[in-house]
Amino acid sequence: MFALLEKENTIAGPGFNRWLVPPAALAIHLCIGMAYGFSVFWLPLTKAIGISKSVACTGDDATFLGQAFASQCDWKISSLTFMFSLFFVILGSAAAIWGSWLERAGPRKAGVVAAVCWCGGLLISAYGVSVHQLWLMWLGSGVLGGIGLGLGYISPVSTLIKWFPDRRGMATGMAIMGFGGGALIGSPLADKLIKSFATPTSVGVAETFVTLAAVYFVFMMAGALSYRVPPSGWKPDGWTPPASASANAMITTKQVSLSVAWRTPQFWLVWAVLMLNVAATIGIIGVASPMIQEIFGGHLIGVDIRFTDLNPDQKKQIATIGAAFAGLFSLFNIAGRFFWASISDKLGRKLTYTIFFIAGALLYLSLPGSANAGSIAMFVGAICLIASMYGGGFATVPAYLADMFGTQMVGAIHGRLLTAWSTAGIVGPVLVTYLRESQQKAGVPGEHVYDQALYVMAGLLVAGLVSNLLVRPVAPERAMTDEELAREKQLAHDRASSAERSVESGIGSGGKPVFILLAWGAVVLPLAWGVSQTLQKVAKMF
Repeated sequence: MFALLEKENTIAGPGFNRWLVPPAALAIHLCIGMAYGFSVFWLPLTKAIGISKSVACTGDDATFLGQAFASQCDWKISSLTFMFSLFFVILGSAAAIWGSWLERAGPRKAGVVAAVCWCGGLLISAYGVSVHQLWLMWLGSGVLGGIGLGLGYISPVSTLIKWFPDRRGMATGMAIMGFGGGALIGSPLADKLIKSFATPTSVGVAETFVTLAAVYFVFMMAGALSYRVPPSGWKPDGWTPPASASANAMITTKQVSLSVAWRTPQFWLVWAVLMLNVAATIGIIGVASPMIQEIFGGHLIGVDIRFTDLNPDQKKQIATIGAAFAGLFSLFNIAGRFFWASISDKLGRKLTYTIFFIAGALLYLSLPGSANAGSIAMFVGAICLIASMYGGGFATVPAYLADMFGTQMVGAIHGRLLTAWSTAGIVGPVLVTYLRESQQKAGVPGEHVYDQALYVMAGLLVAGLVSNLLVRPVAPERAMTDEELAREKQLAHDRASSAERSVESGIGSGGKPVFILLAWGAVVLPLAWGVSQTLQKVAKMF
């Protein structure tokens, strides 16, 4: 079993088709993407003790630290949502710490470790719910699960880029699309499981965690064990790599090591590009549902009344619309990951990000005007386009790094870069929350409390534009020498290949079509189900 996980035993031979790798990556990303859908657990867990009504904590148990160890009262949503911060801080940290190991161990071993960590974290969380200890949930899903997120997220990146040197953006877009789509499947599935497992003595969350752990483990292991890496020097039939960097100044033909790459100005400029693109939108994601409710109030149901003046029944109606809006945001986030990453293969990564920043800033600046005019359609349309570019930024950045630093260590470099995501995961929500609350304290009407935050988000995107425009090709002297590259390939267990082997017949394009269809069906069908569930909610908006 352990020999099966070694990288040298995952090198593809004749008859393997490269189109089997994206569904393997999707199988893992669709599972770990449930991190975005954990909010489905918060409300049930606020009644884990009281079942039908929350039992409020008092004294020391009501503090943030007290909540971690309180066993006789229910948890607050503010304590539960700390999980989100843990998810993305640990994800970025794990990817940065173990990215170099992943390049040498290979995607299969990393995928298996990711499955054990993510699913093991869910089991620990289930135990934490059963004994009502919040710290166990933080430790299980937050820390151990966060490590699984980091390794699972970057596990296919380098492999996909090497299998698709002709379509780098599209390949990574397909996989990273799965991370955005994980919540579309996981959230409605978890909701159904919670309701099914709920009893007079249980809210059904612990049982749901165990079930999800079992299902996810099967899918993630299937994906990990399906990974194959191409022989060193392999290239697709009929594709000729650029003869020199002059063919495209932003695409190098050299290889830069991790130890050198992260010290270059280019790395930190791209780090700023990702951080600012994410920070400008991730804070809005967290308030998407309440934002549209507070801005448009009764207009969402055809009544000219502010949000604060709505009666309880009316608030329930617009809450449903708010949830649908959040679902629509998710759909465009997913679609943008594939669309923009694929487009970047034609436009180039730098130009693609330039579009993100200019269009995104203009759209943010237009939102207060759309809100003041009462144009729900224009407001929602602008937010959806922003969501698509937010997702597109995640999917395009691995290809950007491969263009700048080569493909040999792109997984490790990408892992180090994901600390930008961790930073943005703190900066964005804190900024939006602080600005919203400061406007509320100043007595600004509910429909205008987000105006200031939207302008600041536009400013972040302008800063991102400047960072992106400053990116220049990496100096050739930064690249590894032939001897250093050979040593790195030896450490990474890459099979040395002659020119003849690099075009070995059947590698990358062989295999039986039925296997390819079955592999894609295993990931596309669940994703289609999740999309249909979301569209049903979105339909209620109209």
